[in-house]
Amino acid sequence: MSWLPTPALLIIAACLLDWRLGEPRRWHPLVGFGTLASRLEHHMNHLQGAISGRAAGLLAWLMLLLPAVLVAILITWHPLGWLIDVLLLYLAIGARSLHLHAMRVFEALQARDMVRAREAVGMMVSRDSKKLSRGQIASATVESVLENGNDAIFAAIFWFALLGGPGVVAYRLANTLDAMWGYRTPRYRYFGWAAARLDDVFNLIPARLTALAYALCGHTWSALKCWFTQARTWYSPNAGPVMAAGAGALQVRLGGRAPYHGVWKDRPHLGLGAAAEAAHIPASLALIRRSMMLWCVGVLVAWLIWKLLHA
Repeated sequence: MSWLPTPALLIIAACLLDWRLGEPRRWHPLVGFGTLASRLEHHMNHLQGAISGRAAGLLAWLMLLLPAVLVAILITWHPLGWLIDVLLLYLAIGARSLHLHAMRVFEALQARDMVRAREAVGMMVSRDSKKLSRGQIASATVESVLENGNDAIFAAIFWFALLGGPGVVAYRLANTLDAMWGYRTPRYRYFGWAAARLDDVFNLIPARLTALAYALCGHTWSALKCWFTQARTWYSPNAGPVMAAGAGALQVRLGGRAPYHGVWKDRPHLGLGAAAEAAHIPASLALIRRSMMLWCVGVLVAWLIWKLLHA
């Protein structure tokens, strides 16, 4: 119907809700989903063979996603379904939460409170935060902001623009399962394979659009240069373009050695210029805000072009 809000307006409404309200402090659906996923994994992750373990992981993935997506289709399939669409996107994005977490690290670094800074960055990254220096804390925070800009904001917007509420539900739950199961540890080596690979598929296009947005909203030439020359060196096919382009856009050097599970891991360097400092944290958040505005404009333009072509 012609009176229904455009996708761009729905996206803007969801982003405004997120910025005004933040994530629900109680009864967040993703918390309940995570609890259910943990219980299902506990019961199904007992097959150690490569084929059987991967099959069990894929089956668990389907058991969790398909019913949720079906419910999303049913509750949005009516004239006022756009209200549910906005609510679903609001629950899927986490721009305000990302901002608050990053600013807690920045404020602690500004106060030279290393204990508080390590605790705050530990809420954002999976590495051993107690072993990080001041510069490594700043770098870890900027890396998390850039990567989660895609995972928690732009990829959700992409799938919403493409498939509405059901699309964003499918993406967000798949991304959550990847965060829970997508590790190359003995426990998840096979069981988490499907969750990791399917999340890669979900993020294939959004990650590159996010990298492009970072480039257009920062130091463009530096971002493009880092993206095209450094992204392939990173261990994640989607995080590589996002973080390389983001580092180039900010003209900062990220990556390098980091402690994971008690072991120091040598990671490639991304970006250029000086190593990350505390000041790069608010700069990375500003890059996210500019990119969000660009995405909203892009969705609106794409919708207008589609309407003109089908007029």
